[in-house]
Amino acid sequence: MLILAPDGSEVVAAEGDALHVPIVYLGESIPEPPPLSLVEPIAPDKGIAGAKLAIGDNNTTGQFLKQNFELIEKVVPAGGDLKGTAAELSGAGQKLIVADLTAPRLTEFADLPEMKDAVILNIRAEDDPLRATDCRANVFHVIPSRAMKADALGQFLISKKWMRWVLIYGVNDADKAFADAIRRSAKRYRAEIVEERGYEFKAGSRRTDTGEQQVREQMTQLTQRLPDYDVLIVADESEVFGEYLPYRTWDPRPVVGTSGLVPTAWHRSQEQWGGTQLQRRFTRAFNRWMLERDYAAWEAVRTIGEAVTRTSSGDASTLRNYIVSDSFELAAFKGKPLTYRKWDQQLRQPILLATPLMLVSVSPQEGFLHERTPLDSLGHDEPDSACRLNQ
Repeated sequence: MLILAPDGSEVVAAEGDALHVPIVYLGESIPEPPPLSLVEPIAPDKGIAGAKLAIGDNNTTGQFLKQNFELIEKVVPAGGDLKGTAAELSGAGQKLIVADLTAPRLTEFADLPEMKDAVILNIRAEDDPLRATDCRANVFHVIPSRAMKADALGQFLISKKWMRWVLIYGVNDADKAFADAIRRSAKRYRAEIVEERGYEFKAGSRRTDTGEQQVREQMTQLTQRLPDYDVLIVADESEVFGEYLPYRTWDPRPVVGTSGLVPTAWHRSQEQWGGTQLQRRFTRAFNRWMLERDYAAWEAVRTIGEAVTRTSSGDASTLRNYIVSDSFELAAFKGKPLTYRKWDQQLRQPILLATPLMLVSVSPQEGFLHERTPLDSLGHDEPDSACRLNQ
């Protein structure tokens, strides 16, 4: 019997015993700061909610193919024992992992002998070295890298002919890493960073200790006496000060980066290519809008689901080989099928450029071509990366 897969293609219904496929969602109990604005929701289930939605999608097709998908949530304490967790998962034969871990913890987990033959899908760590110099054969990167986001933003600025940039960055490591990605993108597209400024804010409370001095005076003072420029790029992944910059700069200039116009894998305003259907299903299930990490988790679980559907196997090695093959494609409400790069196992995908309430554009921008696919114009292309997986 022929049935339709989630992407609309036909697959053959299975016969015989049902295939049980456990997927582990591995997270670490790291407290996240509350949103800077009271308008933003607090999402204690960020990430796992997207995985739960995707498990339902997998099982919708799986019921006809005699495939049953189970989501197993594992949370270790901050700095907790990953080795013990790996041994437990390996002993239970659970080798399909959605990893909601920071970069150091992700590589620590991936390097454990028990995980050598696992398929680990990274939905959190955007660090460029993981795709350029420090790759792992058992790790697939679902979340876009900082370089991909910076290039998506850079292409848009170049298309607008905004060639003179000011870069303002915070003091945290993540802020500096995104600033490095912006510098790389400026060099790549021959834009000019006319000035850089660092900003450090030492407050006891993100909300109550800001005060009018920071809002009215500090942002204005921070942006005084700059050379002539077209756009201000802010690198503030920690969300300490960036949201105060729009409309408070000394010169009337657009603000982009981690505030203002933001590059992201997903946004609540995304309604193209059937995105509204995904948004509504998520909102009905979890009473909030889908966040970027939710979407990455959804993509990760759907990656496994698609591979199981096509191979009729739950074996990690079989699934890994299929995911990196030319046959794999993931329908993900982005207007085109998504695939994984062979050399670094990063998921190729368009990047949305959005303000808080509106989708502005989607990169790659028109005219930014590539011999393989325009999606490879975002982030580290094969010649840029020292990684040579699947060669």
